[in-house]
Amino acid sequence: MANYTGNPTAAAALVQPHQVHRDIYINQDIYALEMKHVFANSWVFVGHESQTPEKGDYFATQIGDQPVIQVRHKPDDIHVLYNRCPHKGTKIVIDRQGNTGKFFRCPYHAWSFKTDGCLLAIPLKKGYEGTGLEKTDSGKGMKAVGAVKNYRGFIFARLAEEGISFEDFFGDSLSSLDNMVDRSPEGRLEVVGQPLRYLHYCNWKMLVENQTDTCHPMVAHESSAGTAVKIYEDLDLPAGTPKPAAMEIIAPFMSPYEFFEDMGIRTWPNGHGHTGVHHSIHSDYSAIPGYVEAMSETYGEEKAKAILDENRHNTVYFPNIMIKGPIQQLRNFIPLAADKTIVESYIYRLVGAPDELTARTAMYNRMINAPTSIVGHDDLEMYERAQEGLHVNGIEWVNIQRLLEENEDFSEEAVLNGTTERQMRNQFDAWRKFMTYDSEKQEAAE
Repeated sequence: MANYTGNPTAAAALVQPHQVHRDIYINQDIYALEMKHVFANSWVFVGHESQTPEKGDYFATQIGDQPVIQVRHKPDDIHVLYNRCPHKGTKIVIDRQGNTGKFFRCPYHAWSFKTDGCLLAIPLKKGYEGTGLEKTDSGKGMKAVGAVKNYRGFIFARLAEEGISFEDFFGDSLSSLDNMVDRSPEGRLEVVGQPLRYLHYCNWKMLVENQTDTCHPMVAHESSAGTAVKIYEDLDLPAGTPKPAAMEIIAPFMSPYEFFEDMGIRTWPNGHGHTGVHHSIHSDYSAIPGYVEAMSETYGEEKAKAILDENRHNTVYFPNIMIKGPIQQLRNFIPLAADKTIVESYIYRLVGAPDELTARTAMYNRMINAPTSIVGHDDLEMYERAQEGLHVNGIEWVNIQRLLEENEDFSEEAVLNGTTERQMRNQFDAWRKFMTYDSEKQEAAE
């Protein structure tokens, strides 16, 4: 296996227009480069503002391999800080979330910091008089990440001090987040409970790619969704019998290739894209009484209809999250190693909407994404087989050639056949771009 240590340019060369080298998935040096370059230079999802609603509330997570804390400093001011004391490096918090009061206090030497990270106090501070501590990074307090953006309640951060702006990074792809938030009659979402967490022994990019892979559902999920559909059909229920919510959720996974071809895929620059341009597996859910009326009262009938008629399936935000607007879900794919990924599946409540919508979202999450789910294990089996199979010699490249067009341009939005692998190629184009972003900045400066 090749050694890519400290060489992002060599790693970027592993991406070709129609294929990528297996080392991208299995090489630990590549993983380390991703953490240093791709995750540092991209805008990465941190959390939602409803997870830290009060002053002093914090939420601990990570960006790539960097532990960070999302904390509310003031009513309208959320910060993202590295989760380490600037003194000896001790982690400031080890629990997932809580309220720290007016300051953070290191459990090792009791250095304390305001909730914006600024140094507040040091025991026996006179011991540092004349040492120049105030001129060092340690003397300034907890380090903040390079940039933070609160977009309609969703907190994103860029680790790098300088780089692409939030607006340039996401561009028109934010329309998917807008639609998810606009589905609330009050234009607000709230996190519901804790996310479902699920460990996968595979590379994080496999999970991200799978979100827009529309040629696998009717195959990989035949054992789960296919079995459920067959059992339901064998019940031979009287005509007009309402379909249970569980069947509305699981049955569309067995839709034919033509369904997925017709649904379409849209791609945007910087690796973002979504399935379900024209329709999706979420298009035919039963109406919830009172919901359309509440939406119409807020937006007017025409705009409310436009919002609810948009049924995008999976929207991938590069590098590592997916959202489902119609059922208010977000999946965060957190890389732990080249062959290990934690998946967090969050659900959100539409503020001002009937509770039945939240119940359906929770049911979907349990059935599809939980460690005890029906459908999720099908995908997990494929990921782990692929992770193991990529070590097999003979063919060292992974093919992403389906519906490949000559001289593809990922700098513009495109809408194509719903079974194209263009979005996967789009993601790897962005991966290569941000893998070498630091080198390009340095060359430009020189």
